Amino acid sequence: MNKYKYITLREKPEIKEKAAEWFHQKWCVPTEAYLECMDAYLAGETELGWYLCLDGEKITGGLGVIENDFHDRKDLTPNVCAVYTEEEYRRQGIAGELLNMAVRDLKSKGISPVYLVTDHTSFYERYGWEFLCMVQGDGEPDMTRMYIHKGNI
Repeated sequence: MNKYKYITLREKPEIKEKAAEWFHQKWCVPTEAYLECMDAYLAGETELGWYLCLDGEKITGGLGVIENDFHDRKDLTPNVCAVYTEEEYRRQGIAGELLNMAVRDLKSKGISPVYLVTDHTSFYERYGWEFLCMVQGDGEPDMTRMYIHKGNI
């Protein structure tokens, strides 16, 4: 795991467009939506940031933190979103390191707890996340699992 570099977007703002496009390719959310959130973070308008794992110049994993990840519980904020690790880089702890990095960073800024929505049932527990409740995703017919991390790492 030590051969990879873990960064916040603020540490390498010149890759903003590349990162926004990478997230767009993974999640089909418009690139502009990512750029809007990234610009606010880079301008210091929010501490809800973007975290990346790099192998050289290649983005191998990433996640963001936003106010709400498209669900009906607007009171459960902020939300980790867009967690993704490239398939050939999985099972190396990259997503876990990014999750821990985000939780530590936010807690250092007085932001805790943190939430996320997912359909996974055992992955996030490994990194200190606890199932909280079911939430209704915007435009989704089925309920989705909501997790909480209280910042204890």
